[in-house]
Amino acid sequence: MSTPEKKNMKVALFVTCLVDLNRPSVGFAAVKLLEAAGCTIMVPDVQTCCGQIAYNSGDKESAKAIASQVIRAFEGFDYVVAPSGSCAGMIRHHYKELFDGDDTMMVAVEELSARTYELTSFLHDVCGYAPRDVSLETSLTYHDSCSSLREMKVRDQPRALLGGIKGLELREAEDREACCGFGGTFCMKYSEISEKMVDTKIDNLIASGAKTLAAGDLGCLMNIAGRLKRRGADMKVLHVAEILAGMGDKPGLGEGGN
Repeated sequence: MSTPEKKNMKVALFVTCLVDLNRPSVGFAAVKLLEAAGCTIMVPDVQTCCGQIAYNSGDKESAKAIASQVIRAFEGFDYVVAPSGSCAGMIRHHYKELFDGDDTMMVAVEELSARTYELTSFLHDVCGYAPRDVSLETSLTYHDSCSSLREMKVRDQPRALLGGIKGLELREAEDREACCGFGGTFCMKYSEISEKMVDTKIDNLIASGAKTLAAGDLGCLMNIAGRLKRRGADMKVLHVAEILAGMGDKPGLGEGGN
């Protein structure tokens, strides 16, 4: 696929289920950022789940049916961008596993994979975007979600973007790359292990002294925010897109208005 010009790129936003149902402001923030980066944004109204839940649960046939629909829905765009490393990772990497041996489908799968990005990676690596006239007077720590970090190789990009926000102090937490214990259905199947993992994560986040937590995956953020609230800990939780889009004054997850 030829590389489009950096301006006026035709970009499809993969909204994700959690954003659509639980935190629509993340989707609006993503659109705002992509438009500021010079992209023409489309949100296909026929999009559904990426199929990750079925895939992780071992239901390969349902996952393939969902993936086939996603492939059709996102044809014809220069790029597909998701404010979620796990959904982007599902499309980029695991669709190939689903359709292994199907030469006809594999052509479409590999083509979609090549143009699918996590949001901060796309903004930083493809668009060369940097936030302008955005300020937030707070200290912040960043959680690296497993899929973003390990599948999509997203580590430095969100930190570089956050570094352009005036007044924002980044404080790295110890063991910042450790899993928060969410893992989709993992947190339900192995709830005691999951709770121990998120408590360890929260102990490290609190020890950083940061007032705000950011990440690029809403599943992680909902898991951590829920446990923070149950523990009575005072830390604001926001998606990185909200912060970059100047929505840092929005109520955090678990504070209401979500």
